[in-house]
Amino acid sequence: MDLVEISPNAEPPVCKIMDYKKFVYEQKKRDKALKAKSSQVVVKEIRFGPQTDEHDYEFKRKNAEKFLKEGAKLKAFVFFKGRSIIYKDQGQILLLRLATDLEEYGKVEAMPVLEGKRMIMFIAPKKKK
Repeated sequence: MDLVEISPNAEPPVCKIMDYKKFVYEQKKRDKALKAKSSQVVVKEIRFGPQTDEHDYEFKRKNAEKFLKEGAKLKAFVFFKGRSIIYKDQGQILLLRLATDLEEYGKVEAMPVLEGKRMIMFIAPKKKK
């Protein structure tokens, strides 16, 4: 048996007599069980160009829908190559259109923001009822 200090900040300090090795073992076991129950957040990416065609857009929208149904976060971005940066407004319109199309599957976490040559938007899945 060991004398273990439970709460050193309390006045007076709280101590307990216990088997310390057994206590540490049970604590590790508890932490492992909590870690197994926690879920990892998966982020899937979908990339568009500023002038993405209708068929390509529909194909990527269906994939985005599938990702959100699986419970993954979605990172949609428009990548501007070279001088295509002049089509910033088209990129923003494309991302906002995607957000409205996926409204029933997820909600927009961050509106489209231009970072360098990418315009990025995050969509989180809706909670299952």
